[in-house]
Amino acid sequence: MTSKGFTRRDFLGRTTAGLAGAAVSPAILGFDRQSAGETTGNQFQRSVSDFNTEVERLPAEELYDYHKRLSAGPVHVWRRDLETQREKSEMSVPDKGWTITWATGSSVIMENAVRDFCDYLDKSHRVQVEREAKDSLRDWKRYRRRIVAGTKEQLPGCGKTLKKTKDYEIQVTPDSIVVCGYDERGTMFGLYNLEARMNLREAPFLPKDLKVVRHSLYNTRMVLSWMGWMEWPDQLLSHLAHDGFDGIFAGVYTNPNGDRTTAETSTDFYARLMYGVRKQDPEKIKDLIKRASGFGIKVYTPIIWQYLGTKESEEELRKLVRDIVTEFPDIRGYVLLTEGFWYKKWGGGHGASKEYLQEWARNWSYAAGIVEEECHKINPDIEILPWEYNIDFRPQNTEIKRYFIQQLPENTTPMLTWENGKSFEIDGMQGYLRDYSLNQIGPAEVTDAQIDEARKRSMNVFSKVDTFASWQYGTIPYLPCPYQWYDRYSALEKYGISGTLESWSSGYKPNFISQLRAWTCWTDYPSRDELLKQIASVIFGKNQQEQVLKAWEHFSQAIRFVPDTGPNMGTNNAVGNPLFFQVPPARTGTFDYSWGDPSWRVPFNPYWPFTVSRMVFFPDFSNRINKAEQYARSATGIVAGKETKILPVFLKYLKKAIDEMEKGLILYRAAAVNSPERKREEAVREVVVAEQLQRMMQSDYAILEFEDLRLQLVKEKSKGAFETILDRMESVLKDEVERTKLSLLAATKDSRLGFQFEQDYVYTPYSLTEKLKVLTDTLNSQLPDARKKGYF
Repeated sequence: MTSKGFTRRDFLGRTTAGLAGAAVSPAILGFDRQSAGETTGNQFQRSVSDFNTEVERLPAEELYDYHKRLSAGPVHVWRRDLETQREKSEMSVPDKGWTITWATGSSVIMENAVRDFCDYLDKSHRVQVEREAKDSLRDWKRYRRRIVAGTKEQLPGCGKTLKKTKDYEIQVTPDSIVVCGYDERGTMFGLYNLEARMNLREAPFLPKDLKVVRHSLYNTRMVLSWMGWMEWPDQLLSHLAHDGFDGIFAGVYTNPNGDRTTAETSTDFYARLMYGVRKQDPEKIKDLIKRASGFGIKVYTPIIWQYLGTKESEEELRKLVRDIVTEFPDIRGYVLLTEGFWYKKWGGGHGASKEYLQEWARNWSYAAGIVEEECHKINPDIEILPWEYNIDFRPQNTEIKRYFIQQLPENTTPMLTWENGKSFEIDGMQGYLRDYSLNQIGPAEVTDAQIDEARKRSMNVFSKVDTFASWQYGTIPYLPCPYQWYDRYSALEKYGISGTLESWSSGYKPNFISQLRAWTCWTDYPSRDELLKQIASVIFGKNQQEQVLKAWEHFSQAIRFVPDTGPNMGTNNAVGNPLFFQVPPARTGTFDYSWGDPSWRVPFNPYWPFTVSRMVFFPDFSNRINKAEQYARSATGIVAGKETKILPVFLKYLKKAIDEMEKGLILYRAAAVNSPERKREEAVREVVVAEQLQRMMQSDYAILEFEDLRLQLVKEKSKGAFETILDRMESVLKDEVERTKLSLLAATKDSRLGFQFEQDYVYTPYSLTEKLKVLTDTLNSQLPDARKKGYF
């Protein structure tokens, strides 16, 4: 028996696609297994069976188990490959006999970094080094059998070309390692880069003549926590620093001092939404600032205010800013996001006149200027980051977006949304990204124009840009599409973005994509192919490199085909969303006839209340609206006449993505099965993540196809055609039953799946079990009843 009372046969017996499942099997999709190295169907099935056995061996996880591990588990784990031999060109840090030296009186940043490096060598490689603080490091060139960690001021003659914070130089000889930072943060990141190099080598080996100078490409890299709204345990902060982050954005939609004036006094729509946001505890912010500083991490927060354009509103805003900056002198900067910092009436200006938007831009920018002025009176180094996210980002709106940059106060730094609104062509029709998505590299046309405008004003540019996870498949912990991610990193470097906010509510959690990203944030990083080869070897073993790299190529191609862009049902809850044939019984109280507006008072669908309503695909059972067609239009951003059907095109490209995922998964599963035993569990988990990504695509396809068929069935008068449609619906249902069982198995093995902190868990093992009940009832009762009656 497997967990949750399902037998092996229940999970595996009725599908030839194993954990890939399929709304359409590889054969139906036209997939050629020989192109992926499989020569016969028997070999394919045997490979899938072998992999499924490995999945079943994984330990079961309850909800939030990964949260607990990330909060309380060790930062460093065993990484050494005892079979790895040192090459002639390399030096090795021996198991005993070396010392790490740093300057007495260093800050907590240096103390923590030195302690961390010693812990890393011990836990990951069983290498023990002594620690010794010295009053002076001036004789650093004479030290032997030592790791020396200091700044350019502490190490005379070293680090001469370092230019700014976070820069570092590494010098290696056969019997010494020197890490010299521009400042202590640079030294910290240099030590962590040593760890990253040893991780890729899977041994405490380094080139014995290594000399590298690395300049930071970004003034700031900040991120949100995946774990929750104000969940920032020390272990997470440490992981962040190891992945090259030096900033966090904390307390979304709240003032750091807990001020709720706007939320509690305004009648504006968005202020009412702010009213429902958790109350901020100022002491938590102060504690976070203190703890984060020990890891060299800066804290950024929002400022929440509805500026009304009156003298009274301006005076109150000035007071709020002064109060915040006085109470929190160590907050590094403030993000003025239009979702929470706005002028008069909130909204994105869709359909508004040019004059209205320009007037809104001038007043909003004036309010940003108030914040800048009051902050800089107290501390000129505070960063003010205006972010006009909600203003229409479609390609045709470049003029207005430029206008916003033109109005910003001189001493602010625009925060630009990177990819949202990027146009794309799909079968001759123009669509645009509806939200954060990876299928386009970016930047969006409007962002390109804004960067150009900012350069004309000699302004630095920050950007909100996803670099490892996205709202597109936000309930997948990261997107295993490294070639596509890498192209985005290259574009960020090309455009000279100086600071980043690299997640929104998908947040940060350690993964191999975030490790890849860390390398590209300083100059002089290895080539893409070299990095990916080494990462593939670390996870799957050296003999599996080729298969893994090819799998990643397929996954990267697959995401480019996906037409579903943004935080939708299809990209986040499809595996947890039933295929509704008839109106189901209510699972909560209903509000269809109450005096309240259920869309406002009840954020859940009573027929499927396991996540917020916008994540549920629910048919129009009056049969007036084809919700599947409506969904396809909305998710792609395609504007076309009613006579143009978007759904067939949507499904065509979603199928292309499914095909590519399956090609990659055949290789990926084989690589995991053939990986060394000590790497097997991690390798299998990587494959399960990719499989769940494909299953999300497949369920998205099935849900929309099923609904389109349901509406065809309603109108069908021919008995023969009626039976044919029912046959297809039955086939789709059967595949979805199998896929849901497999999704359930995956969710019981990996508690990251289904979680997205803006909604907490979007789907859970429990809701997947409930979905199975709906599907089974539909398959065994509702469809046979319709078939018996001969009408629907």
